[in-house]
Amino acid sequence: MKLEKIETFVVANPPPRHGGRYFIFLRLTTACGITGVGEIYNATFDPHICAAMARDMFARQFEGQDPHHIERMWRQSYGAGFTMRPDVSVMGVLSGLEMACWDIIGKAANQPVYNLLGGKVHERLRSYTYLYPASGDVYPDPDSPNVYNDPDIAAEAAVVAVEQGFTAVKFDPAGPYTIYDGHQPSLEDLDRSEAFCRQIRAAVGSKADLLFGTHGQFTVSGAKRMARRLEAYDPLWFEEPLPPENPSDMAEVARYTAIPVATGERLCTKHEFARVLEAGAASILQMNLGRVGGLLEAKKIAGMAETRQAQIAPHLYCGPVVAAANIQLGACSPNFLILESIGRFDGPYAECLTTQITWEDGYVIPPSEPGLGVELNDAFIADNPYTGHELHLGLETKPALP
Repeated sequence: MKLEKIETFVVANPPPRHGGRYFIFLRLTTACGITGVGEIYNATFDPHICAAMARDMFARQFEGQDPHHIERMWRQSYGAGFTMRPDVSVMGVLSGLEMACWDIIGKAANQPVYNLLGGKVHERLRSYTYLYPASGDVYPDPDSPNVYNDPDIAAEAAVVAVEQGFTAVKFDPAGPYTIYDGHQPSLEDLDRSEAFCRQIRAAVGSKADLLFGTHGQFTVSGAKRMARRLEAYDPLWFEEPLPPENPSDMAEVARYTAIPVATGERLCTKHEFARVLEAGAASILQMNLGRVGGLLEAKKIAGMAETRQAQIAPHLYCGPVVAAANIQLGACSPNFLILESIGRFDGPYAECLTTQITWEDGYVIPPSEPGLGVELNDAFIADNPYTGHELHLGLETKPALP
């Protein structure tokens, strides 16, 4: 079996655009006609450039190869151009290609990928959702009260999520995150963050865990001040309290607070996660399967985490193919904690696929179909090309006000 062809797709995500402006999908085909799908989570370049990078990497490292040779192709791609380090753009492209190979391997063996990575240990996977505006608009007027800045509105949204079946909700009210972080949170940021936790905890009681998100915003001392305000409300985690460069600094925060620290959405490869574990910087690892290096690399990281009593909570702020890969990893990982979902994996977000992700009463049910268990909806993709040039995510370009 040999890899013969690659197709790439940059797909506009229709309103309400939960999961991002667009998704970067790819599909590989073998000479014998088996196809596999993958997704690139890359926020550093124009998505069309990322798609071109995938075609280039395929031609150099994957074309004509047996898709079973994951380790060999991974090392060839990782070391290409004399790199041998966790380059976030390289790893995003490699992740998409790697997961497509696993999809092919699973289809050829007539097995879901989790059976090829150790077998299913979880019959269902607990999931959480961000709190979104009731209108569905991801980007409401920031000067008007909304779910992102008003704790009472957020508490109402949390109640709705619990009524839908969710047992954990995430929110990030701690103010802007900028290219100049970390910074000290202002007193207003501290008060708002505490109010969010207080109001949401009062609204949901013990029916749901609170997941307090930040985006690497704070200095060590600023993160400690924030954690001290939040501890009374017993969040399940304090997410990425510091920028990701220095895990030893994040470890100081982890030692200070009783709230578990979670991190990893911006990290690549086992090497960066190893430094997190060695420093004791986090006890919950949030690898994104479209960036970290793919399924096998994520499985290695999950195994490393077991040795430090750390758990995994796969990150998702991208499309449903990464979601499918996250599900395969969670199903076969003993130390799986919780899965990020985009709502209930329904609505416009799910229209990229012809096969759906099964969500029931707060849990995702791992599929029994071979491979990743999902297929792209070619008609929808053809009707929804992304023709813009924006980055998938961005930071504020002005320093946060004290």
